[in-house]
Amino acid sequence: MTELTQQTPRIDFRSDTVTLPTSAMRQAMAAAAVGDDVYGEDPTVNALEALAADKLGFEAALFASSGTQTNLLALLAHCERGDEYIVGQQAHTYKYEGGGAAILGSIQPQPLEFRDDGTLSLSAIEAAIKPDDFHFAKTRLIALENTVSGKVLPLHYLATMREFVDNRGLTMHLDGARVFNASVALGVNITEVVQYFDSVSVCLSKGLCAPVGSVLCGSAGLIQRARRWRKVLGGGMRQAGFIAAAGIVALNENVERLADDHNNAKALFDGLRSLEAFNLTNESVRTNMVFLNCGAAVANELAAHLLKHDILISPADHVRLVLHKDITANDVDTMIAACREFF
Repeated sequence: MTELTQQTPRIDFRSDTVTLPTSAMRQAMAAAAVGDDVYGEDPTVNALEALAADKLGFEAALFASSGTQTNLLALLAHCERGDEYIVGQQAHTYKYEGGGAAILGSIQPQPLEFRDDGTLSLSAIEAAIKPDDFHFAKTRLIALENTVSGKVLPLHYLATMREFVDNRGLTMHLDGARVFNASVALGVNITEVVQYFDSVSVCLSKGLCAPVGSVLCGSAGLIQRARRWRKVLGGGMRQAGFIAAAGIVALNENVERLADDHNNAKALFDGLRSLEAFNLTNESVRTNMVFLNCGAAVANELAAHLLKHDILISPADHVRLVLHKDITANDVDTMIAACREFF
């Protein structure tokens, strides 16, 4: 029988999805009490959902396999066939999740350009809201994202957006894949960030380091609708407590340490800002991401050079470097030295 071993560690800047589960997570997973979650009988899944709802200040929560699924479940729970949601042009729920809302829910997206700070203009949203006329899809929902390319949405903006939405009879969903990064960066409890939303999707498998899974939080009625849609989408899981156990550890133990990722991102930014080819500005780092604006040709050459140093990046016109638990301060120094060597 072939022995399974962990791959040789690399310094991987491609995403915080590459994080490995902590020792505490592995122990919790091995010891997890489980049952059939489709019957609602998995005690560890139930505990995770109750914990997520409590921490974020919602009535209920639902555990699912991915952020793509929890976002889609939210859209399906908020909207009917022929409805419309307004969303950022570069937002994950519109651009990077397979068009699920349109394909599977017959929900029309109305994309708008993000402003430089990651917000959507209220005047642009106002202009995009459809009249109550059978010629148009019915505008039902505003979908925001926080963080947006590492940028944190200001709390005053969220408060203003909530008032705007209420005055127009709309609802509001947050793709909060990295919303705990936002709350840590702002130095506030997570409830201060998510209180303005009718539903929030939170990824457990990025900076929080769980191996798999996301939670959707909302009202009891919305989560009931989402639970039905999860079954329709084939997302019902049986003894899912084994993976839910890691999610409990993620929420209880791995939130505060996100500040380490933010500090390492700042150190990386400071170490690379002298390299003119990267065109770094203060907009290049807010939380756990640094963006290098060097063009695809240079990025491809840089990626090949860094690979020789066992460093992984995703080459593009704007290279995104993502800091996470498995990148240390020493790894940041190694990255800085390798980039300087390249130039």
